[in-house]
Amino acid sequence: MGLLDILANASYILPTVEKPARKPSLYERLFWTGIVLVLYLVMANISLYGIPYRGGEDPLLVMRLIFASRHGTLMELGIGPIVTAGLIMQIIVGSKLISLDLSDPEERSKFTAAQKTLAVIFSIVEAGAYVFAGAYGPLNAYQQIAIITQLTVAAIIVILFDEMLQKGWGLGSGVSLFILAGVAEEVVWGAFSPAPAPQGGYWGSIVQLVSSIGSGTLLYTIVRRNAPDLVGTIASFVLLFILIYLEGVRIEIPVTYQRARGLKSRVPLKFIYVSNVPVLFASIFYSDLVFFSRILWMKFNPDNSNILLNIIGTYNVTEGGQPVPTGGLVYYMTPPRGLFSIFGDSIRVLTYSVMLIILSVVFGVMWVEISGMDPRTQAEQMIKSGLDVPGMRRSIKILEKMLSKYIYPLTVLSSLIVAIIAVLADILGALGTGMGLLLAVGIVYQYYGMISYERALEAYPLLRRLVGE
Repeated sequence: MGLLDILANASYILPTVEKPARKPSLYERLFWTGIVLVLYLVMANISLYGIPYRGGEDPLLVMRLIFASRHGTLMELGIGPIVTAGLIMQIIVGSKLISLDLSDPEERSKFTAAQKTLAVIFSIVEAGAYVFAGAYGPLNAYQQIAIITQLTVAAIIVILFDEMLQKGWGLGSGVSLFILAGVAEEVVWGAFSPAPAPQGGYWGSIVQLVSSIGSGTLLYTIVRRNAPDLVGTIASFVLLFILIYLEGVRIEIPVTYQRARGLKSRVPLKFIYVSNVPVLFASIFYSDLVFFSRILWMKFNPDNSNILLNIIGTYNVTEGGQPVPTGGLVYYMTPPRGLFSIFGDSIRVLTYSVMLIILSVVFGVMWVEISGMDPRTQAEQMIKSGLDVPGMRRSIKILEKMLSKYIYPLTVLSSLIVAIIAVLADILGALGTGMGLLLAVGIVYQYYGMISYERALEAYPLLRRLVGE
């Protein structure tokens, strides 16, 4: 019995969600999706019992948007355990370290069960890491046990929410839904919050704009330090329109259906071929570096006196009790926020931008190779599906060579484009951060496609039979 079998069998002792006896209607699925979303938002606003409130700037904001987490609440871990377990399983299977045919329902079920067990294990490990790394300050044994228990139970509930949606009770997945909710909340709060800003006025850029019209402080609203401003708000909407346009661009390859007597059609390749995956991986890498460097700093270098650890990162503690990077590698890999960052430290902005673009291209090419999006895998799928390219012999090698001319340039170009958009969004201070906007647009497109598909099936029952539902 291998490790995969052990993990899969262990999932049977975990709580689970049963599939619905009949497929719910679209409105029923929307209802349950809304219920899950409301419960997530409630949990994201319930503070952990047993720790003091610690406000101030959060250097892990990008990671929190990616993992739909919120500091000091039951959603501290967010979807981190699910995403981490999913990435590890995808990489293991995609790189053929474990031979698994995901088209086989039985083996796919084993894969899903093993991933669930791994997510629970990561929940416990990450909860312990937060506590023992000092993220909540000095705690006694009872507080440590209480917080680890709260975080682990909350993470298991999130895993069940995700399982509930994916088994047909709702639409999409909990991962996508919670990320979209977090980004949307960040954008709305940054634009319309009436809370006071650190340097006066209101936190919300739109609220501050309305307030400044009568007070003659419009210039302060256009560009602000440590608060959303008008430049960032306008940049958010401009970049959103650009991303929406790019999501709809396709490169079409003419094909014929061998089984349908040569019926002609086209296979579309997305212009943004790798979507936001390269920047997502790069941002996770950055965030993990910041997270672990904070642990090292808290435990071994709180006074910034260790020369070797100072190379990794130095920190200062703000009035709110949050460590903020001030030097070292971590400082130059922390996303800039707003136009003031260019004037404050242009070298840091340039270093961050160049590193993010390079890492995005590297991760983009790697993801294509291990996720089954490479030319050879796509050629094999076309052959199995009975598709031919007019004027070309039916051969995997020939198709692979032809697809390579499209896939690799699209991979590099799309990785560059999404990285540049993410950098521009961060420099201009876009609401929700550049990574958040990239994720949000991709998720909205997914939901749009799912809702359109479900409405078509309900409107045309014959179509349901044709697709086997």
